[in-house]
Amino acid sequence: MATVPLEPILHHHHHRRETSKFLMESEKHKRSSLNYTWKRRNCMIGNGAKRCNFRPANSRVLNTTVRASSDSSATGLSLLNTSDSDNVIFQKTFPLQCIEKVEGKILVRLDCGNDEETHQLVVGCNLPGKWILHWGINYVNDIGSDWDQPPVEMRPQGSIPIKEYAIETPLEKSVGEEAGFIYEVKIDFNAKSSISAINFVLRDEETGSWYRHKGTDFKVPLTNLSNDEGNTVETKQDFSIWPGTLGQLSNMLLQSDGGNSKESTQQNRNLFYEEYDIVKQTSIDNSMSVYIKRSPEVENNLLHIETDIPGDVVVHWGVCNNESKKWEIPEGPYPDKTSVFKNKALQTLLQEKEGGCGCSGLFPLDEGIEGFIFVLKINNNTWVNYMGDDFYIPIPNEKSFKKLEHLEEVNIPESVKIDSSLEITSNTDELINEIRHLVTGISSEKKRKTKSKETQESILREIEKLAAEAYSIFRSSIPSFRKELKSESESESKKVEPHLKISSGTGSGYEILCQGFNWESHKSTSWYLELQNKAAELSSLGFTIIWLPPPTESISPQGYMPKDLYNLNSRYGNVDELKALVNKFHEVGIRALGDAVINHRCAHYQNQNGIWNIFGGRLDWDDRAVVGDDPHFQGRGNKSSGDNFHAAPNIDHSQEFVRRDLKEWLCWLRKEIGYDGWRLDFVRGFWGGYVKDYMDASEPYFAVGEYWDSLNYTYGEMDYNQDSHRQRIVDWINATNGTAGAFDVTTKGILHSALERCEYWRLSDSKGKPPGVVGWWPSRAVTFIENHDTGSTQGHWRFPGGKEMQGYAYILTHPGTPSVFYDHIFSHYNSQISTLISIRNRNKIHCRSAVEITKAEGDVYAAIIDEKLAMKIGPGHYEPESGPHQWSLVAEGNDYKVWEAL
Repeated sequence: MATVPLEPILHHHHHRRETSKFLMESEKHKRSSLNYTWKRRNCMIGNGAKRCNFRPANSRVLNTTVRASSDSSATGLSLLNTSDSDNVIFQKTFPLQCIEKVEGKILVRLDCGNDEETHQLVVGCNLPGKWILHWGINYVNDIGSDWDQPPVEMRPQGSIPIKEYAIETPLEKSVGEEAGFIYEVKIDFNAKSSISAINFVLRDEETGSWYRHKGTDFKVPLTNLSNDEGNTVETKQDFSIWPGTLGQLSNMLLQSDGGNSKESTQQNRNLFYEEYDIVKQTSIDNSMSVYIKRSPEVENNLLHIETDIPGDVVVHWGVCNNESKKWEIPEGPYPDKTSVFKNKALQTLLQEKEGGCGCSGLFPLDEGIEGFIFVLKINNNTWVNYMGDDFYIPIPNEKSFKKLEHLEEVNIPESVKIDSSLEITSNTDELINEIRHLVTGISSEKKRKTKSKETQESILREIEKLAAEAYSIFRSSIPSFRKELKSESESESKKVEPHLKISSGTGSGYEILCQGFNWESHKSTSWYLELQNKAAELSSLGFTIIWLPPPTESISPQGYMPKDLYNLNSRYGNVDELKALVNKFHEVGIRALGDAVINHRCAHYQNQNGIWNIFGGRLDWDDRAVVGDDPHFQGRGNKSSGDNFHAAPNIDHSQEFVRRDLKEWLCWLRKEIGYDGWRLDFVRGFWGGYVKDYMDASEPYFAVGEYWDSLNYTYGEMDYNQDSHRQRIVDWINATNGTAGAFDVTTKGILHSALERCEYWRLSDSKGKPPGVVGWWPSRAVTFIENHDTGSTQGHWRFPGGKEMQGYAYILTHPGTPSVFYDHIFSHYNSQISTLISIRNRNKIHCRSAVEITKAEGDVYAAIIDEKLAMKIGPGHYEPESGPHQWSLVAEGNDYKVWEAL
């Protein structure tokens, strides 16, 4: 995805990707990729229970995340082992995250100094937090909206430079009493300097939230520009695209109708004084525990619910007696303070616990009940459910165990499969056999009616352990390949290729991707023709796939603001030229990827309120196709399943007609143009399960999504452990059921710090594996060091200058699918890149090749790949040791070397 210059409507901040490292707190706790299939990015409080056939009116929706307990087993069942819980037959804990909003103000004050030359800018905030001022300056003759770093003498103590464009300064506790502002920073500057303005945004490091003014950067003019017609620097109107479209910044923007000017008691010193209303959102961790006990006195089971949520908590509940999970009201008796809701459900007020630290309740359950269904109602009108659905608690009983007798095998969920054509490792075979035996044990014990409670507990604990072990194998192992055996009649000199048949969307495993354009390619107006002339050269270099630019009509010339999806006349060329280009690449043995922008779409018409959300062309959607939670475009669809892109209407993929039309469009492109697959733009904007639907329909040979997420930083320093970052990318791939890969942003970010700061120890994680997605799921990791967003003329997250070949020496020798940027191919790096590609192909390095990291220290990183290649990057010394192999140096350059085994 690219930032979009829509002159004169849209001006974007010059650093979109680089600032993507900052992450909102609400994104740090992500869902499990093992236990559940998530249909939305978070589990939100909904307006009532989904299957309860009631819809409370005027319900307030609270942004609450419900996560699976980290110690839950794959079956969702946890059995207590303590002596105090002998009668407990089921237990599960649901961590809850609630969002608390606190209102406050930001102060911006410009003071005259004690002399004519010295002025002072004061920025303050009256809310508690770890506030950071992210700021830069403009000079008088600057053209455009780029920031510059201020001179050193202007930077307050404790300031940290951010690349070459900004400064970060922490706000300190104020010692003054004015206006009650408890945190502030003061910036002194020379009023007669050539600095025309200070630009800033405010960040709360505790939550990772960014605060801006009406979706734009704060801008404080430092000179009187009223008569300076040529040097006026306008406030940027970028529809909140900062930092890029990567974070949910819209929820954290300034809630203000403008500054409220007020007279200062120091009017003789204040050039101006403004206060802006803000709303800070912080997450509060709560939990809810549910467990079931067998009552020795009566035949009933007792279900116990307790939570630490403060205030009144009402359980809106029912039971079910079959797999339909249809709500029913059970026969009495009921707990105290229970009432009937519209003859469809029961409502029970939980009782306050001793000490006032939460509440709890007991619910009797008759024999034969299969499930307990409920939602919570808190603060009178806020409903809490589970992943958009009702909480469902299965009741272990005689009937549920009978179902195990019909199990003939344990099915591995599709979301956990890697590649169906690969042999399952012997360890996994043993685990599956053990699980089968255990399930058979439960059934046979039941048939003999000699099954004891202790036996059940023991068997279920073993299943839990085996499930965890199987998941560990899935995450840590690199699958081996099944090689075809040669017959005796075959020539011994003829090599047998590994038998690789990868599922749709992931290629053969030997792909090398070329990005076939940059940010300025559209200016050619005949880019398709120019690229066609380079097809033979790209094939000779060893590329197998080329990523082509967005083909559709677009408001922005680069193609990332599509309008009529069926109009394929773009700034890159017309539809006939596109067909000829794809055919040419096919002739030289290169497959073509189309850049599919399906997260958002620009409208053709305005609605009755003047909002652009009505579409034309062949896909003449109305505002039902637009998500309902983007405040800019007044959509009538459902809430977004991802992050909103605020420059264009975000498409609601939950609508059946939208998915049908997009699947039809993708299939049309495959047939009409001949595309072999997709590069999917801004996939953070919609759930990965929809991607699976589109991939199943269009059956691409290769597909990769742009899941651009923020790396983890502490006080401006990149964290060593980036597991949570790559986990989010892996979660998205898993949501697609593995039908698409993702760009390995984690690896790019870590390479930045490792090479720029000479910290090559970062290139080995705590388990001695590559620290990016390529270390966890290499067959779905598309590694890269630059693209049209990060490099080219945009330079939003440019790779460390002069170290590009170290980056390519890494990704072109390691597993994953490497992607090479167009600007680097046709540059002085051409021959070196060609050599590395040739070495990769000659040694048949593939997306699952095994990596043995032999050195990861301050100034050098070295690894051996498939026992065929040895490589090192960094200024430090390394030579591969002689052992089973002798090594021959086959490539070297500035701080990198590659050897082949003899």
